[in-house]
Amino acid sequence: MKMKIRVCQGVSGIIVLTMVTSFMLVYNSSNGDRSSSSSASSVPSRRSDGPVPSTERPERPQRLPTPTLEGYTGVIDHKPLMMHCRTCALVTSSGQLTGSKRGEEIDRSECVIRMNDAPSINYQQDVGRRTNLRVVAHSSLQRVLQSRQELLNASQDTAFIFWGPSNSMRRDGKGHIYNNLRLLKQILPKLKVYIISRLKMLKFDELFKKETGIDRKSSNSWLSTGWFTMAIAVELCDRINVYGMVPPDFCRSSSHPSLPYHYYEPPGLDECSMYLSHERSRRGSHHRFITEKAVFANWARTLNIHFHQPDWKPAAVATGMNSSHARVPAES
Repeated sequence: MKMKIRVCQGVSGIIVLTMVTSFMLVYNSSNGDRSSSSSASSVPSRRSDGPVPSTERPERPQRLPTPTLEGYTGVIDHKPLMMHCRTCALVTSSGQLTGSKRGEEIDRSECVIRMNDAPSINYQQDVGRRTNLRVVAHSSLQRVLQSRQELLNASQDTAFIFWGPSNSMRRDGKGHIYNNLRLLKQILPKLKVYIISRLKMLKFDELFKKETGIDRKSSNSWLSTGWFTMAIAVELCDRINVYGMVPPDFCRSSSHPSLPYHYYEPPGLDECSMYLSHERSRRGSHHRFITEKAVFANWARTLNIHFHQPDWKPAAVATGMNSSHARVPAES
């Protein structure tokens, strides 16, 4: 009996000792974890292979505001044009583009610029299908309206800049071109329609005289839509790829090919015949196409302008041209 009691006491003692030991181990372990956790939070660990990555989200880079182009005013709302492009494809209307298959290349540009009523439908393979900006002469307004389904109804994302003489663009009810544009804007309120202000038009004249030494008015010259389009592109684009513009001496070569003035009017006038007749004319109003191309070649020597179809680069030295910057002076 005494032996049995001693055995029970021994077993009970072992059980109690085991429980106490286990409790102590758990307690110490818990304290150790808390201690290491506390030290880890109070002293940042320093990895030898680099800085500790931050858990905070990086701030998104702020988008720069779109530049305002002065001198291009919205019809009705009178708001300025706000637009900027890293790369631009300036697509001429030249017959040089026929069969070029440059369409996909043109459409890869951030912005595609076209002139007057030049279409893309049925010519996409050569001239592309996208249009971000269209520069239109006052004399081409009726043709644009006749192509309303293609050029206007399907062009809600295209900005249109119309240029013309001040008497046609006046806003007092007597400017017939402005009146038509105002009516157009009322019919298609989502259409982006801008006109070049009178002061900006004078700046374009000043730029032409500064670059060529020729006074536009006294020489009975009209600046071409190509002139306005190239000058606008210089303001708008970081890089300009021009498609279909020949070099200034192209038509003076006896071996130049005969191509239509417009790619969409194959039976029309020959391109070089048009250029030469206008350049030589001294009676009535005319464009100086070749003089303008010489200016563009001069600009390309210092600006990011490149010519394709045909592919050419300006000569190293300008001949008879000033070397002023192409950007039109801002309105004062």
